[in-house]
Amino acid sequence: MNPVLAQLGVPDAVQDFFHVGELHFNYGGHFEHFDKSFHRVPTTINLWLAGKDLSREVIITATAMEAIAYLSINLHRYPDLDALTFIAIGNLPHQEQLKWITSHYPKRKYTLVFGKDLLGRLADIRVAAGLKNKTIRLLRSDSKIQISCNNQQYEFEPDNLSLSSFEKASGLRTGYRTAKPKDFDTYLNQLKYHAKP
Repeated sequence: MNPVLAQLGVPDAVQDFFHVGELHFNYGGHFEHFDKSFHRVPTTINLWLAGKDLSREVIITATAMEAIAYLSINLHRYPDLDALTFIAIGNLPHQEQLKWITSHYPKRKYTLVFGKDLLGRLADIRVAAGLKNKTIRLLRSDSKIQISCNNQQYEFEPDNLSLSSFEKASGLRTGYRTAKPKDFDTYLNQLKYHAKP
């Protein structure tokens, strides 16, 4: 078991599921690195994958460490880990990544696990639209977020923006679930906050 993850409280079952050794996660030649004092995440069109190919649910995160933190905190919700695939996309969602995901994991239940902050909520929207083969364009003015989709413009207050509010405004129904921690921006922040001293 990895001592850093053990100190963070990551259960053995989660470490076994992700086959964690070193905290270097390969995104097809680009690497995510994690330690107590730093976290480097690649910006790449490649993906990091964990779990089973024949899964029922695909959980998409920005980072491998967020995937580990999410499963650590929500392990009780998943009695059958063989039903899960985790995919990390890195710092920025790319359309090529999303096309690859839908072609390799069709007709799956998707759960999007991005931060509760504005960037995480924008990632929810970009990834959900991309999985539905919709290209969107995001613009930020001083006080509004503009989203262009299907030659239509939608404008939101940043504090009120979510995948749900975008779906209601645009009529796009993805059926994808988002997961957010209650009191933290990310599951990794929650895990680090509750870590053993």
